[in-house]
Amino acid sequence: MKTNRRTFLKAAAAGLASSLVPGLGQADQNPILGSAHVREARFWERLDDGRVRCGTCPHGCVLADGERSHCRAKANFSGRLYTLSYGNPCTVHVDPVEKKPALHFLPGTRAFSLAVAGCNFRCLNCQNWEVSQTSPDRTRNLDLPPEAVVASAKKYGCASIAYTYSEPVSFYEYMRDTAERAAGEGLKNIWVSNAYINPRAVEELCNHIHAASLNLKSFSDDTYRVLNGGRLAPVLDTLKIVHSRGVWLEIIHLVVPTYTDDLGQIRAMARWIAENLDREVPFHLLRFTPRYQLLHLPPTPEDFLVQARTAAREEGLKHVYMGNVPGGTDVIVCPDCGRVVVSRRGYLLLENRLVHGACPDCGAAVAGRWE
Repeated sequence: MKTNRRTFLKAAAAGLASSLVPGLGQADQNPILGSAHVREARFWERLDDGRVRCGTCPHGCVLADGERSHCRAKANFSGRLYTLSYGNPCTVHVDPVEKKPALHFLPGTRAFSLAVAGCNFRCLNCQNWEVSQTSPDRTRNLDLPPEAVVASAKKYGCASIAYTYSEPVSFYEYMRDTAERAAGEGLKNIWVSNAYINPRAVEELCNHIHAASLNLKSFSDDTYRVLNGGRLAPVLDTLKIVHSRGVWLEIIHLVVPTYTDDLGQIRAMARWIAENLDREVPFHLLRFTPRYQLLHLPPTPEDFLVQARTAAREEGLKHVYMGNVPGGTDVIVCPDCGRVVVSRRGYLLLENRLVHGACPDCGAAVAGRWE
């Protein structure tokens, strides 16, 4: 049975009442500290004069008493850092796992997908800006603590939980605790992220997640600063850590006209992946459609995506896909004999011929997490 957010909210209404996180007021009133959705942040340090520094992501926000972080989801109250994003998702869906995108991970299964408002980037092209570019006290939310997320995922027949839509780094504590509980009860966890996170935080997260669909938004630091409001180096560090920890990794690159539609940079990106990670890491080239502050730009021409896919393959990557292209059929081919082993149309799985992760024709292993 197909389940969307409306169906889920209707089914959950009896036991999971909607709630709004109280807004921030004057620091001396501490209006939020009584909320179940507010917890002490996991990574922070106290500085002079009551200030604190957040240690979750490379922004390293330094906050005076009453101030809120760049991601809008953490605040300093009386010299302690709190997350405002615990158990209060504003978006909940049951999705095909292919939507993450994750093409080499449990094909044909469902992912219980959730997001809390907030993001540590300011992407000009954000497709979910209504939830990413706001704060948890400005959205209508579910009261969904980790144990309820796990129970709901099981109820709807999901094989995994996906932390997605906004930026899960901004609701790190909620994601981490939910993932730990889910893994303990036999569910998989998928982290869909901009990968802008500090090493200590991602190392801890890797103890509980099984797959990561991570965005490599550009291969230029200057473009990262202008288009996204971040830096390239921390993202590359995250990709290395996630891959080294054995988490299944798929990399996403949105091709934005005039910003990232540069074949030279796409070649350099693909070469870096092949040399620093693995030639079998799936690489998703996504078509841009006008969004948010870039409504004046055209969609990415499909012929450019074809050129980019060819370039990435020429640099050694074995699994390169074109996404957001309507009407196309995605296929996974055996890297040895070249025969199709998995095929899809959009998010619909058409065929999975793999036998215990191997090609049925030549017996070669195909990289992924298939069972």
